[in-house]
Formats: sequence, C-alpha cells, structure tokens
Amino acid sequence: MNFKSITFFVVFLSCLLVSKAEKVEVVVEGATPIAQTDEDFICVTLDWWPTNKCDYDQCPWGQAGLFNLDLKNKILEKAVKAFHPLRIRVGGSLQDQVVYNVRNNIENCQPFQKQDKGFLFGFSIGCLDMKRWDELNEFFNQTRNYDNLWVGDWYSHNARDLMSYTISKGYKIDSYELGNELCGVGVSARIEAKQYAKDMAALKNLVKEMYPNPKTQPKVLGPGGFYDKKWFDTFLDASGHDVIDGVTHHIYNLGPGNNPDVVRRVQDPFFLTQIAQTFKDVSNAIVKFAPWSGAWVSESGGAYNSGGQLVSYTFAFGFWYLDQLGMTSVYSHKVYCRQALTGGNYALLNTTTFVPNPDYYGALLWHRVMGSKVLSVTHKGSPYLRVYSHCAKKEPGVSFVFINLSKNTSFDVDLFHDLNLNGGSPNFEFKGHKKREEYHLTPKDGNILSSIVLLNGTPLELSDSLEIPELKPKLVDGLKPISIAAHSIAFVTIRDFNAPACS
Repeated sequence: MNFKSITFFVVFLSCLLVSKAEKVEVVVEGATPIAQTDEDFICVTLDWWPTNKCDYDQCPWGQAGLFNLDLKNKILEKAVKAFHPLRIRVGGSLQDQVVYNVRNNIENCQPFQKQDKGFLFGFSIGCLDMKRWDELNEFFNQTRNYDNLWVGDWYSHNARDLMSYTISKGYKIDSYELGNELCGVGVSARIEAKQYAKDMAALKNLVKEMYPNPKTQPKVLGPGGFYDKKWFDTFLDASGHDVIDGVTHHIYNLGPGNNPDVVRRVQDPFFLTQIAQTFKDVSNAIVKFAPWSGAWVSESGGAYNSGGQLVSYTFAFGFWYLDQLGMTSVYSHKVYCRQALTGGNYALLNTTTFVPNPDYYGALLWHRVMGSKVLSVTHKGSPYLRVYSHCAKKEPGVSFVFINLSKNTSFDVDLFHDLNLNGGSPNFEFKGHKKREEYHLTPKDGNILSSIVLLNGTPLELSDSLEIPELKPKLVDGLKPISIAAHSIAFVTIRDFNAPACS
C-alpha cells in the first residue's frame, strides 16, 4: 500500500468515527413500473460559446465551444465511447443566430464575434462552415429578460440546405430541435406559443419530406426552453397530432453561477424537491395535450451562466445531478441532457485537459446500471437519504441509487418488497442470498468540493494509456443491510430481487 492510500484510509476512518448510523426501511413496489425512460436516458450537450464568454470575472469556456473544440483529443474520444452509445445535443443560447454555409454563398463565414450591443447575448451571428460540420460528424461517427418578440414564420430554407447536405454525407441524426429558450417570456427573445406551434409543424413536414422512411426519420423536439404552464399548454394544444416527438425544457434551478448558496442548496433535500412540481407539470401537460410524445430535459447545468464557480465540477454537484436523474425518471422523462460534456464550470470533462470530473462517473454508472423501467420506492427515514430504483440495466434484478446528503449521518438500509397492488403494508422483508453489486462514490479526503472521486475507496483516474478506468463493483453479502456512508452516493444492483415489473 502506498503512502497516499494510507493517508486516505486514516482520513476516511476518522470521518466514520464522528458519524452516526441510522437504520432505514426502504420499500420497493416491484409489481409494476411507475414510469419508463429511454434506454439512452443519459445525454450531454455541446455548446457554441466562444472563449470570450465571460461571467463573474472569469471566462470558463476556453477552447470547448463547437467552433474550436479539439475533436482529435483522445481523452475526449474515449470518454464518449465509454457510454456506447451517448446521446449528444448540439446547441445552446447562441443557436438562434447560427447560419449554415451549405452553398458556400456566405462571404467571410466566421464564428461568433463579441459585440457591444444589437445582438443576443452580446455576440454577432455565427456562421457554421460545412467543413466544421463534417469534422463534428466525423467525431460523432467515431464515438457515436427583456421583451424581444420575434414574429413571422420560421425561415426554413437554410435548415433544408443543412438537412440536404447532412443526408448526402450519410450522417445519422437522432433528432432536430427548433429554437433555444424562446418559449414563455423567453431569455433574450421570445415567440408566441401559436406561432411556435405553426413553426414546429413546418419542421415536422420538412423532416418527413427529407427523411421519408419512418424507420430512419429523426425525431422533432421543442420548444427547448423554460417551462411556463400557459405557454406550454397553448403550444402543445396548437401543435397538432404527432407533430412533436419530444417536449423539451431546460432546468437551472440552483441560481446564478456566482451564487455562494449553491453548495448548500445541493445538500438541502427540501430545496432539491422544489423542482419536482415542474417535472410533474410538464409530464401532466404531455398526457393531456400530446400523449404520443415524451418529456425531455434537453439542457440542464444546475447553475446558469456556466455553472457554479467552485462547485459544479466537484463531487458535491453529484448530489444535485443524480437526484435530478432520479426525479425526472419518476416523472416520466425519457431523456436528460447535461450541460455540458465540456466547457464552463459544469462540464463532465475538464475544459482544458478533458480528464473526467466526478459527475462523469456518476453519469456513466447510471448509464450502465439503471434500466429504463422505473419502480416506486419510499422510506420513512431521514429526508437526507434520497433513494431511486429501476429495473437493472442488464437482467435480472433491481438497481438502486442512494444519495446521502448528510455530513454526519450514515444509513443502514433494510429493503422491503411490496407486492400489494391495493396499497397497505409491505408483504415481506427482502434478504438476498446472492452477493450484491455495490458502487460507492465518495470524495477524496472526505472533501465534497474535491474534483477527485473514489469508487469503493479507490481514486478514479485515467490509466497511463489515458483509458477510462474500469468501474468494478464490490460484492457484498446479500443478508447484510446496505450501508451508505455520510456524504456519499451508492449504486446497488441486487440480482435475486425478483420484481414482476422487471420480468
């Protein structure tokens, strides 16, 4: 054992000595699922922001914007490949002022330029040359508040040119989303709901025309902004049958990136739960107005303006992120796109080195462990223990994610399996006979603001050949309670938990 390992053990042991253990009974209703996500629920974004996108006296985007991202970087490539596959959303705040130089008829085709005034977000129109579009698709193939009302119909000719070029090159597109944060009161501009619905119908007709084979036809998504009940209801009601395949909305519920309260909020179960009503409202609106579609979070970075300066790339942000994944799954969301894969403070990969931040490993574990069928799970213990359960990604069994927000309390969890369809008392306490697969994530040296995460006590680091480390579970006697340390996150798969919903 080397010196670093000894140091970690001593610190971790001291944390355990000051924490207290609390017994918790967790009840799983395994008879039927309560919701279902897409198989590829985990999604990330790539954004347009230039190097001089600055907030709060810092410019955290570096060379991570779509125009200058190093697509040949081996760590970036391997990080994306590890998901096999990973859904990537290309877009962001500047999307509404991008033009595509498909016909090479735009002179001086340049990326976004800083402007003092007259343009959204202080940047000029940006021109995407097809050479860069080719480079992006080569990478994808290798890895697989002021009132600015926009009126008039969507000008679709440039989008048609882009689709035509994309089809001619054989690039595979999962979905097209129209606009960015133009719904409700908008962010820097807005569009009325009925006009947006009309434009969405035009996009749907364009996609059907350009991709006539229903089996390979990309999905149509929108509106890609912040939820506003009146606007969303009007938009969905006016859109028409089978126009929208995914109803997309954005989440930045932690406030601005310079908010010193971010680190407290990500540990506060009462604050984290406040956003549940938005997820429920979006899901209910879809059931009422567009039941053929599904809810997507198409952009979410927690804290806006590039993320929390000292929090978003640390272990602590996983409390918020994994709770978001669990909560949106419960409320029937199909896809969750994290802002961003790289760029800003909230990136899954370090903006300069592309070395994974802690939330990258949380996303990768979710992708590999949590299946698409969502189970109801409850407990009457401390609100600082958050629990979500899905059918296991690989049959058989059930998987859980436990999020312990408490600094001082650990939890010993006993499971109960409720097969009573009419409610009432749990049928029986579950005791496994096979060994459980457990992945315990903790911060280095017990510091939740560390950017280094430990898996079952071992730091997750790239290999000498820059490979993503293998994520191995520890096997635990199924008869023992599940122990969740203070300030930790754990994924647990129980292969002999026989839930009818998962069969």
